[in-house]
Amino acid sequence: MPRLPIWMPLLTALGLAGCASLPSGGSPSSLSPAADMAPAALISTPATPSSPQPEPVRTPPTSPAASGQPQIDPPPPADLAALSIPVVPVQAPRDLWERIGRGFAMPDLDDERVAQWERWYASRPDYLQRMVDRGSKYLFHIVEELERRGLPQELALLPFIESAFNPQAVSRAKAAGMWQFMPATGRDFDLKQNAFRDDRRDVLASTRAALDYLVRLHRLFGDWHLALAAYNWGEGNVQRAIKRNQAAGLPTGYQDLRMPEETRHYVPKLQAVKNLVRAPQQYGVRLPAVGNHPFFDSVRIERDIDVALIARLAEVSEADFRTLNPAHHKPVIMAAGTPEILLPWDNAVLFAERLKSWRGPTASWTAWRIPRDMTVAQAARELDWSEAELRQTNRIPPRMKLKAGSTILVPREGRLDRDVPEQLADHGQILLAPEAPPVRTVTVKVRAGDTLAQVAKRHGVRASELAAWNGLRPHSALKPGQVLVVQLRTPAVRATAAGRSRTAATARAAQRHKAATQRSAKLRVAQR
Repeated sequence: MPRLPIWMPLLTALGLAGCASLPSGGSPSSLSPAADMAPAALISTPATPSSPQPEPVRTPPTSPAASGQPQIDPPPPADLAALSIPVVPVQAPRDLWERIGRGFAMPDLDDERVAQWERWYASRPDYLQRMVDRGSKYLFHIVEELERRGLPQELALLPFIESAFNPQAVSRAKAAGMWQFMPATGRDFDLKQNAFRDDRRDVLASTRAALDYLVRLHRLFGDWHLALAAYNWGEGNVQRAIKRNQAAGLPTGYQDLRMPEETRHYVPKLQAVKNLVRAPQQYGVRLPAVGNHPFFDSVRIERDIDVALIARLAEVSEADFRTLNPAHHKPVIMAAGTPEILLPWDNAVLFAERLKSWRGPTASWTAWRIPRDMTVAQAARELDWSEAELRQTNRIPPRMKLKAGSTILVPREGRLDRDVPEQLADHGQILLAPEAPPVRTVTVKVRAGDTLAQVAKRHGVRASELAAWNGLRPHSALKPGQVLVVQLRTPAVRATAAGRSRTAATARAAQRHKAATQRSAKLRVAQR
């Protein structure tokens, strides 16, 4: 039975003060229709859970006549109404857009660019549809996190601006994920980037890091628009722009700072999307419905497990699995580095039940740390594996070799049959170096009058290299008919070496010109 509001005992006592006794069979729920309403949590206190109210103390009423007290007439209905506390009915949001709109808390930006972006988004319904289709999988989680932290719900729309809610998005500057973290910033917020996963794309980890970063920026600048500018442009750049305006006696708000065009349009884009969410009909936009309920659930794993097995047990496609777990680009999930995976809500329950009863092996892959420098062909031979598959699985480009300490993914066979330890799962890297250029060894005869430098130039090698190959000193004299060994590189390698030589020669010439200019300037000053 719902508890009575705390003010009900007062009304009850006043209403029954003139009565001799409570009618038989009476109960608190029969005294007032208010007892059938929701408890005090319905009093309007958005986003803050109501404190539990104490149960009203129920004492048996006494007759005023029997107690010797004068009869007191009950107050008129108007006085009763004045004593009551208004109860505002609160309905749960119909969908997630309404819930997001209720949480808008940033000041609106008055900028001509806002209208420009409103028109841009409103004229592209297909683009909006694609963005919302992608974002609908992640929005509920972001909204929940924002409410838990007490942050403005405008931030739930930020991935629309950053990446169109594409967790696989990569910018020209190498920012990645739906929150678009640069590699260094991601490492600052503990987003692992290694041979097996990139947490900048992880739904849970990247959202946690993005909100941590935004909170830090808001504390630094005390203004959400400046915090958003810093998220896009960098906090150091915003700080320097503020100092420039302060030195010039100018205002230091978002619209007052000198900044790149991308950052100048950044907050207006977010404001435009906010306006479309708040009043879509005003812009002729129909936002696809997004349910106010979780799309996915997390499931803990204790052992390394193949993505193919996860998909099979959960009855989802591998593509759908990677949509919710976009940080992983390998065929296996390593439990030491990723102890939980995300699955659609109903499929998560199915997977957890089936995994408990699974008796076969869970993973067919493990990690191997390279003990010494190896070509890919050498590593493949040692593993008895195809060189092409090794390259493809570990994304190793052509003409690159593996350096000692590299960690690669390999099949579980024989001696390599174990779960990947935490150190490798979190920090394993593939370290590459160019393979030694292919060479062809030939012999040449020295002509009359030849020097080492002349022979070397004729064959496109350095004199020092030619001397070393033949056990000579750099200035050794040559005899006609003398046989020399020359290691000829491929045309591509020779072209690269020639390019490097030309670049170095150009740099040396520039340095000589600069030195000559400085000497001339000093001479003119001395003459004056």
